[in-house]
Amino acid sequence: MSEDVIKADPPEGRPVDSVAEQAAHGHRNLGIALALISMAQLMVVLDGTIVNIALPHIQLDLGFTNASLPWVVNAYALAFGGLLLLGGRIGDILGRRKVFMFGVVLFGVASFLGGISQNETLLLASRILQGVGAAAASPNALALITTTFPAGKERNRAMAVYAAMSGAGAAVGLILGGLLTEASWRWTFFINTPIGLVVAFLAIRYLGESARQHGKFDMPGAITGTVGLTALVYGLTHAGQDGWGNSVTLSFIIGGLALIAVFLTIEARSRHALMPFRILANRTRGVSFFVMLIVGAAMFSMFYFLGIFVQNIMGYSALKTGFSFLPFSFGIVVAAQVASVLVARIDPRWIAGAGSAIAAGGLFGFNQLQVDSTYLTGLLPYILLLSFGMGLIFVPLTLTAVSGVADTDSGVGSAVLNTVQQIGGAVGLALLGTVSTNAIKDKFAELAPGVAQAAQASPDQAKQLQAQATAVATTHGFTTAFLVSAFMFVGAALITLVGLSVKHKDLANDGKPVHIG
Repeated sequence: MSEDVIKADPPEGRPVDSVAEQAAHGHRNLGIALALISMAQLMVVLDGTIVNIALPHIQLDLGFTNASLPWVVNAYALAFGGLLLLGGRIGDILGRRKVFMFGVVLFGVASFLGGISQNETLLLASRILQGVGAAAASPNALALITTTFPAGKERNRAMAVYAAMSGAGAAVGLILGGLLTEASWRWTFFINTPIGLVVAFLAIRYLGESARQHGKFDMPGAITGTVGLTALVYGLTHAGQDGWGNSVTLSFIIGGLALIAVFLTIEARSRHALMPFRILANRTRGVSFFVMLIVGAAMFSMFYFLGIFVQNIMGYSALKTGFSFLPFSFGIVVAAQVASVLVARIDPRWIAGAGSAIAAGGLFGFNQLQVDSTYLTGLLPYILLLSFGMGLIFVPLTLTAVSGVADTDSGVGSAVLNTVQQIGGAVGLALLGTVSTNAIKDKFAELAPGVAQAAQASPDQAKQLQAQATAVATTHGFTTAFLVSAFMFVGAALITLVGLSVKHKDLANDGKPVHIG
């Protein structure tokens, strides 16, 4: 780009970009840039679910106990969720492309270590490293969109693709998990290595570097915030296993909340805050973050409960289970594209509010599942309904969550968005897992007398009735959790409609009000 073009006045209604960003816009192929960012985000998101189907094979090969096996999932989630804020801040200070590249390379290397693991220690260490790499790559991927694509049509379209990758990644992970596990569970890790290395190599040419911001790393805030979030997420996850009254659960939740309180105190007084209060103080962003917390809770739980239901109650194989979620990916991608068009014409609260209501309808449909439900009538219509609703939510709320954030804060703003989704997932699994477990116990206690009576007459009949009672109780527990999730989405719809006040014209102007006349 010539010097004259760089110095030219920006179009009316668009904020002035930095010289570095304008140069990057002119020199970079935006299509390839978006493909690289989206591929990295898909890799990060799908890794949260891709190993789920492979867990029984991992347990058999590496000798995990029933108690230690959940850490294959939890180690990644805790490292990812706990370090997101730090990853975003490091990107702001050192350069977002640089930290993004570091993240995807680390993720690829850690995935290779996971694939060659011969014991549970090495596998869990690799999962932690994957989480660290994801925490570096994910917030800076979103920040690179805000600094690479001009506000308006180009950025809205890029956000739609990014949101589709974020939303569909979990379902894609289940499909790939089923496919790859047929060959070997190790391929669920190996597949990330070439993707990460190729993305990092091409990023040098096709992604522009952001201007480095002045400031310090705020290490006291980084330590208390990261450890506090990690402890809180761990405590909430642990509650789903051993209950809210468990001493370990309470210790981590209380300790995490105490450290977060210390973190907020430090941030309020720090000149180089890790998470400036102005990120959360804005009403539009605050509502967006809260609703995305609810969305994360419902989506993580949906995959968990449906995955078990389809395999244990409907009797699907791992591969067939993975493919049963394919319509979810289709629905969310279509809805994201629809939302990207609508967001230029309709205020985001109406789009996201409608999406929340549609998603609630899908979960109310899951609440009607029975032991003998079929895929075509009992699952598919509601999978499509839920996915379409979520696609309508992701695009406008991804835009409003980072709308109006100063360039110096775009990395940490993006990290907050990802963090609330991870915390929402942990909260959802803990809360809804407890709801489901209690409902299963209550239902089984109701059916137990009939099973005991049958046992006196015929042991064989008792075994059959025991299996039927287990299936009925499990289905009841899951449908109860789906009902609670549905009401959560109803609440999200109301909060969105009442609390989200930003106009669609303001989004086209990067969150800054448009003054006419």
